[in-house]
Amino acid sequence: MTFGKSGEKQKHCGLQSDLHLSMWSFNHTVPNWPTFSFIGIPGLEAAQIWISIPFCLLYVLALMGNALLLILVKTERNLHEPQFYFLAVLALTDLGLSLSTMPSVLAIFWFKVHFIGLDACLTQMLFIHTLSSVESGVLVAMAFDRLVAICAPLHYARILTHSTVACLSGAAVIRGATLVAPLPFLLRTFPFCGANILSHSYCYYPDMLNLACGDVTFSGVYGLVFVLFTFAADVVFILVSYMKILATVLTLENRDRNWKLLHTCACHLCAVFVFYLPLISVAVLHHYTQNTSPVLFTSMSNTYLLMTPVLNPLVYSLKSRQIQAALRKRFGVQRIIAGE
Repeated sequence: MTFGKSGEKQKHCGLQSDLHLSMWSFNHTVPNWPTFSFIGIPGLEAAQIWISIPFCLLYVLALMGNALLLILVKTERNLHEPQFYFLAVLALTDLGLSLSTMPSVLAIFWFKVHFIGLDACLTQMLFIHTLSSVESGVLVAMAFDRLVAICAPLHYARILTHSTVACLSGAAVIRGATLVAPLPFLLRTFPFCGANILSHSYCYYPDMLNLACGDVTFSGVYGLVFVLFTFAADVVFILVSYMKILATVLTLENRDRNWKLLHTCACHLCAVFVFYLPLISVAVLHHYTQNTSPVLFTSMSNTYLLMTPVLNPLVYSLKSRQIQAALRKRFGVQRIIAGE
């Protein structure tokens, strides 16, 4: 993601002048508060009811998949291990992300509600950025879990206790909430002028900052600091952890054991790629907005926060033998994957 003021405001795309304020807008009580408009997918306004079908299906998959993971971790004794406790926190975070973006996305495609008030927009932005930071922190905790399991297996039970899992998960939540909390207050200090058209179907800090009038230097710098202390630092820790894991595995002579040890990291590595690749892609598109197709940009921005909640349950269902065993036990399925 990028934080800063873009060179030019995005043009009003496909909005009808007779659209009214959504239920979130509070301008009836404070008329001077700004409102923001969502553009949906430019050029495809007539087909948005059909476009909503795959989005709705993805949300259903995300909600059901992550809820199922939470139920399995809670009810199955063989999943009462640190790595699956972290997975439960990850699933809970993904549920929160889905519920944070779903109202505005479906309101656009189903009810053609294109407007949102400032307070509602800031609230949605707060949840999205906090939960994204928490998810990144949980991925770091899961990398630490794999690091200890492979590099110090004899000390695993002593290090990864229930209290350690709770502390690491709590630290991810506190860090995210603390660093994101100033963002709404920074935005409220600026007047908003122009059409106030958001390029996403939800409220996103860089997007809102681009629409602010006045000197946004400090807010942009704080946004950069937020990125460095969360996503950048987390990526570095994960890379260093896997370098250590790989170095440890290569020192072992038993190739079969090497493969089994690396296989235990497969689910986490997939979750890391699923989370960070869309994040980086949207950041690049934000930087080169002027040269990006509006359809491509809005499609990517609409799906990038949705793909992680959808794919994480699928990844763990397909790659984790313990999750597969729990699914077979609960639903009486003999084979989750053909040829298993």
